[in-house]
This record gives sequence, C-alpha cells and structure tokens, in this order.
Amino acid sequence: MTNSLMSDPPSAATESIHGVDPRDHVATALRDLVAGETLDLHGQSIIARADIPKGHKIAQRAAAKGEDVLKYGWPIGRATVEIAVGDHVHVHNVETRLSGVEDFTYAVATPDDHPAPPPGSFLGYRRKNGRVGTRNEIWVLCTVGCVANTARRIAEKANERFAGRVDGVFAFPHPFGCSQLGDDLIHTRKLIAGLAAHPNAGGVLILGLGCENNQLKALLESAPGLDPERLRSFTTQMVDDEQEDGLAAIEALIEIAERDHREPAPLADLVVGLKCGGSDGFSGVTANPLVGRIADKVSDAGGTPVLTEIPEVFGAEQVLLSRSASRAVFDGAVRVIDDFKRYFIDNHQPIYENPSPGNIAGGITTLEEKSLGAVQKGGRSSLVEVLRYGDQVGPHGLTLLEAPGNDAVSSTALTAAGATVILFTTGRGTPLGFPAPTLKIASNSALAARKPGWIDFDAGVVLAGVTMDAAADSLMDLVVATASGQQTKAELNGEREIAIWKQGVTL
Repeated sequence: MTNSLMSDPPSAATESIHGVDPRDHVATALRDLVAGETLDLHGQSIIARADIPKGHKIAQRAAAKGEDVLKYGWPIGRATVEIAVGDHVHVHNVETRLSGVEDFTYAVATPDDHPAPPPGSFLGYRRKNGRVGTRNEIWVLCTVGCVANTARRIAEKANERFAGRVDGVFAFPHPFGCSQLGDDLIHTRKLIAGLAAHPNAGGVLILGLGCENNQLKALLESAPGLDPERLRSFTTQMVDDEQEDGLAAIEALIEIAERDHREPAPLADLVVGLKCGGSDGFSGVTANPLVGRIADKVSDAGGTPVLTEIPEVFGAEQVLLSRSASRAVFDGAVRVIDDFKRYFIDNHQPIYENPSPGNIAGGITTLEEKSLGAVQKGGRSSLVEVLRYGDQVGPHGLTLLEAPGNDAVSSTALTAAGATVILFTTGRGTPLGFPAPTLKIASNSALAARKPGWIDFDAGVVLAGVTMDAAADSLMDLVVATASGQQTKAELNGEREIAIWKQGVTL
C-alpha cells in the first residue's frame, strides 16, 4: 500500500464531504449532514443514512463486518457490523485493530522529490556552540520541586527590577527531583539539563535545595553544551538570602545577554517541534498535512523538524518507518515504538487507550485514525534520527523523539531536545504555552474565529478554497516572523509551562 497521506483538500467551499484517497471507505463531513440528503463526492452520489456531525465520517464505500476500514489509504480500524454507503462511521461500528507489539520489515527508503529548498533566513541569536535561538531570555530552573516557588518569585522580581533589558526572565518550576530513583531520576535530570542548554536562553540560573536526589552537581556534570559564562547556580540551603542572591545572579547574566543581537541565520539553523493536541475530524485534512509541508520546507533547507507523541504513531508505524534513512534509524524507531507499547502493557493498560473524549466528539474513531492524521505533521522527508526522552538533536533532518502524547510533557520534551519554535495543531483549542514560542494552528475556521486569543493560524482556510501550497507559504512566513521575534498568542498571554514525564516509583 503506497503512502497516500497529505492529499489536497477540496477546491471549493460548496463541497459538503471530502475524501482523501479513492480506496477509502470514508469521507469527512465538512458541515452537519442531515439524514436523507444527497451528496456528491467526485461524481459519486451518496445519500446520508443518518444525521452526521461536522468533522465525522460518512461511508463512501460499503464494508463487510470484520473488514478493514480505510482512510488516508490505510486501515483506521475494523468494521464491527456491516457498513453501507451513506452510514455514519464512528465508534458504534468501527473498532481498533491494535493489540500489542508488532513486527515491522525494513526497506530502503525512497523519499518523495521536493521542490528546491525555500530561500530566506530568520533573525536569531547565534550562541557559542553554533546553535541559534529565537529568543534572548533568562531562564530560572530548579533541581527539585521544593524550590519551585522560590524560582518563580525570583523571576517575578527580576522582571520588575530589570524590565526591558532582555526578552524576559522566566521560571519553569516542576514538582519532581526528590524521592526519585533510577531511570526516573535520570530522565528528570536530562530534561532540566536540556532546558539549561537551550539556545533561547541567553542566561540560565539553576536553583538547588541541597538534600534532594537530583543533586545540582550531578545535574551540571551531566549537561552537555552548557556555556559556563551564561550559567549561574547555587543550593538555597547554603545561602542567607536566596532571593537576593538569585537576583544578583540574574543581573550578572543580563549584563552578558543584553549585548546579544539578532542576526540573519539560514533556515538550516531552525529546529521546529511538531505537536498536535485536541485533534478533530479535520486535523488530518487541514492542520496536520499543512504542518507536514512546513516540516518538509525546514528539512529541505537543512533544518530539523522534530516529531514526537509516540502513542500517536501506533497504527501508522509503517508510514513513518518506510522513510527511515538507514537500518540503524529504522531499528531505533522500532525500539522506541515497541518500548512504549510495553510501557502500556507492563502497566496493564491497552495500547489503544486513545483517542480522548474530545477527539471522539470531534469525529475521530480509533487510535489508528488519529495516528494516520498525526504522523502527517512529519511531512514526507526521510527520518534521519531517533532520540530517547531527554536527548538533544544532532544531525539535521526529520527526527523522532520519544515522549508521550500529553501536551505539556511532549512539548517540554521538544523544547529540551532543542526546538526553538513549536507548531501545535489543534481542533479543540488550548491556551497552553511552553518555553519555546508555540504557534497554535486551528484545524477549522470556527475554532479560529471563536478563540482568536489562542489561535495563531487558521488552517481551516484550505476548506474554503485556499490551496494547501498557498496556506503553507503563509504559515512559513509566520514561522519565520516568530523565529525572528514576533510573539505568539501564548507568549502574549503569559502562558509558559513545563511538565516532566514521571515514569517510576516515588519514595
């Protein structure tokens, strides 16, 4: 079966349903459909046999009980009853095909041809190690949750005292760092170390307590790529006034960072995180394939798009694995996927415990359907690297990062890996923001109109006659403007959070 993802949406707003691949059993309703009305899909007349909500699926081909149901040219599940043309296709008549760990076969990738790399650059901050930031901020991190509020208070005071000298002082508190063991502790340490080395931070202050498992000395020793000139740290148990000591450290960092200036940098220096949250029935038709085109533009220019949310690869693994640039990359991706499935199984949870209630309400039926829509964010480029949770990007090109689907956890992992801009697609909307500037891309125009304070870009325009190429050009312009300093809606709203993946026991 060929990869038929990322097809163009309908060319006119008057169409009522949209099909992706001629082999598909289903099409997507572009508006609420009424039982008995006659619809046209590429010359095929279809009579709706039930009321079907906007974003949900209507059968364009019949399916027998037990037959695989196709969307995007790939199975999204199995029919639990006979499905007739015109039926509403959803959780009442389709079930997941997923059950456990699967076997995959490696084949040499034959990536699609792309147009010439897009010209242009962005204005960023080049750091001593060669990485380029899209912001020049001071970040306050902590080894342990005991000093989380201390970090927050220091950042608040610093913004009052030193306003306007850099792009801002931001604290990223978390509740972990103590009572952790083994890999769980290592993962917390790696995440904080990755944030400390991020190029968007012109200076970093790390606070420790002194008695925690996540000792400050061990964290600093494990952190690759730190610039000692731009790092300050201390354990709060060892100083008389942690707030004044923290403010003095930040002032010293600002004196260094305020000498930095934006300069032109090629798109090869851009690291773009790819994320979806609160998907709906249009996510796989509009926002996700649109972001996939941005991923290809960045990759073709020598940059690094980073795809994550491993549980949202389940059911679409072969689409991604078939693009592995080497056997080593293929094997690495299979290990990450299989380890994540075992993580579910070891915790006595089904691997298909997804989509969420919001996804289902929006028209997504199975995890396979959600995954086939989600992987489109990675575009069509070859997969060149696989990162474990907490690792940082290396070679340029499309990268797969181990992290769960949770919005805050995966977006934090993307930032710690080195993403300097995050593209976050959504069909339901969320106000959340993360350390790296995060662009919210709505899958439908109704959401963009209802939540203009959350949404940065309306991908629903491709259902109203705007071509996918034109929309991709507009979104790429926004990405460049954001990388060059234009604030996202989340930044304007003061939405800045991190979340760490807790995987082990707590003492």
